[in-house]
Amino acid sequence: MSNILETIASELNIKISQVENTVKLIDDGNTIPFIARYRKEVTGNLSDEVLRDLGERLNYLRNLETRKEEVTRLIDEQGKLTDELKEDIEKAITLAELEDIYRPYKQKKKTRATVAKAKGLEPLATIIYLQMDKRDIYEIAKEYVDEEKGVANEEDAIAGALDIIAENVSDNADYRKKIKKMCRREAVIITKATKEEKSAYEMYYDFAETIRTIPSHRILAINRGEKEEFLKVKIEKPEEKILYFIKKDIIKDGSKFKMYLENAIEDAYTRLIEPSIDRELRADLTEKAEEKAIKVFGQNAKQLLLQPPIKGMNVIGFDPAYRTGCKIAVIDSTGKLLDTTTIYPTEPQNDIVGARKKIIELINKYNVNMIAIGNGTASRESEMFVSDTLKEIPNEVYYAIVSEAGASVYSASKLATEEYPDINVSLRGAISIARRLQDPLAELVKIDPKAIGVGQYQHDVNQKKLSESLTGVVEDAVNSVGVDVNTATPSLLSYVAGVNNTIAKNIVKYRDENGKLKARKELLKVPKLGKVAYEQCAGFIRIFDGTNALEITAVHPESYEAAEKLLDKIGFKVEDIRNKEKLEQIKAKLKKVNVKQLAEELEIGELTLKDIIEEISKPGRDPREDLPKPILRSDVLKFEDLQEGMELTGTVRNVIDFGAFVDIGVKHDGLVHISEMADKYVRNPSEIVSVGDIVKVKVIGIDRERQKVKLSMKI
Repeated sequence: MSNILETIASELNIKISQVENTVKLIDDGNTIPFIARYRKEVTGNLSDEVLRDLGERLNYLRNLETRKEEVTRLIDEQGKLTDELKEDIEKAITLAELEDIYRPYKQKKKTRATVAKAKGLEPLATIIYLQMDKRDIYEIAKEYVDEEKGVANEEDAIAGALDIIAENVSDNADYRKKIKKMCRREAVIITKATKEEKSAYEMYYDFAETIRTIPSHRILAINRGEKEEFLKVKIEKPEEKILYFIKKDIIKDGSKFKMYLENAIEDAYTRLIEPSIDRELRADLTEKAEEKAIKVFGQNAKQLLLQPPIKGMNVIGFDPAYRTGCKIAVIDSTGKLLDTTTIYPTEPQNDIVGARKKIIELINKYNVNMIAIGNGTASRESEMFVSDTLKEIPNEVYYAIVSEAGASVYSASKLATEEYPDINVSLRGAISIARRLQDPLAELVKIDPKAIGVGQYQHDVNQKKLSESLTGVVEDAVNSVGVDVNTATPSLLSYVAGVNNTIAKNIVKYRDENGKLKARKELLKVPKLGKVAYEQCAGFIRIFDGTNALEITAVHPESYEAAEKLLDKIGFKVEDIRNKEKLEQIKAKLKKVNVKQLAEELEIGELTLKDIIEEISKPGRDPREDLPKPILRSDVLKFEDLQEGMELTGTVRNVIDFGAFVDIGVKHDGLVHISEMADKYVRNPSEIVSVGDIVKVKVIGIDRERQKVKLSMKI
């Protein structure tokens, strides 16, 4: 175990004591959000991201240790375990390396070598390999001719012996390790077109790049192109160097068996080693590319989930379409559905007059302040229609373009059917679009995180890993904001630390039967929510009109006593944080306290005290409020209006390896290439922008035929 702790500490560049303490917390059943927020002193203030990486590596290294024990036992049972082999197994740092060591001892299916061994040719193979016998090879081979065993002549005997040597060479773990090292340094991935037609993979129709330098997004693009049968992929390895290295190691100077050993080595490489190394290199490249893609996807998803809510507004959700009409849903400021309809302002009906009349009627009837337009099919035509309509009404109404990724998934889901059993599936999408503007987090947790539609190649990566990663991202987002237990849906509650789907449903059922919860400790009355789950979830639950004012904050019940003493020391009571005037006085006094001294007096950690002070100073604060609000528009920009040199404000919709896509209000998002993000060198676009950021950009290129826009942030 100490090896595992040291490895993790070294990889994550943290202290071994931090790893030790965190592992104990994880093993005791604590959740990552709880550890990140309420055990800062224990972990040394590790972030949720580092904690998740730590948990992942812990799992991998523990599996590696288990497999090492298994491999040691299996080799020992064969009576072949040596001290040297035991040491090699102990030193293996990856599962792939461990499997290479185990390869020679694995029970093999029928191979050319196992057939030759069954014919009694292993001693001949040993003689040839050791190169000690001075006799002619045919003279030695004559002793192994046995027609009953299927060895008809000397040639048969030699061929069988060489098959055994080839397999032994292939099974040599040291050779494989060195060959992989050479390949990782020098191998080149080469792609060719399999068909002469236009496609998204044209840049790879005649392409070559070293596997050492090829970026992740290219690997995933090549994999997809190969899967869709547009590309043929090959890894060109330094074959001459590899063969020279093996031959030099095996063949002695002046050996009589040189030619035979060369043949066996070449056969080992082309028939056994090369295809296997090829698979491993491709698998390694894909795994690393997937890891990076999943990380980018997670970062983007978190930013999307943490988009600031637009509170206190009645919203029209506008789900654009052509033939079937645009679906409209009116939602009040609490998210309650008020009305639905369908209008036909787009082709083929083009009923602009009727559609305009209906929208104006709904705006006036329900005092609508905002229209949320989905960004899918017919989005820009709908935007033009909305923009022109808003010019005809005197009161101020704005619109925003909202990502509708996953709205159709939600509309047809069991959850949507439970929420709106009497509403048509197509209209549910408009409800979701409106609610995404009002509270993106509460709405987006209702759909599979994979359907959120940010990142790259989400359908090409390992779906289990993607799902696990995104679930973690959603958990971190939900717990960083906190959840109003009296209004939250089961979907939102299920992401709170310590709360699963069953408990989430039980909380809502308890609320429905007993009315609003007045205190966090009331959660202990919820079926299946025991003391352990309560400890994990309590701090993330908010009760805005309950009996204890601390419950509108993230102060954990275990720290209530400390918080009360803190307020008492500066001359206030807990209830005073609800009073605006007194809150200002509390804030002023808290700014002057000596945190180090006070932490000792209150017998709590400094980090915990800092968190308590921050929470008391801003009770009920939503951390999303500090982030840039969505761009609210009242007029539309047409693609034809774009000119090079034009400066615009846009919203970052997606961040990828090579740049970011920015919505500037025309039909297609513009691309800011990584080289156009800043005057300095940018290693990773995520260092500069996040999904949802509002950025100033300049148009530097327009492809009118393909409707593509190149943008620059170097203004």
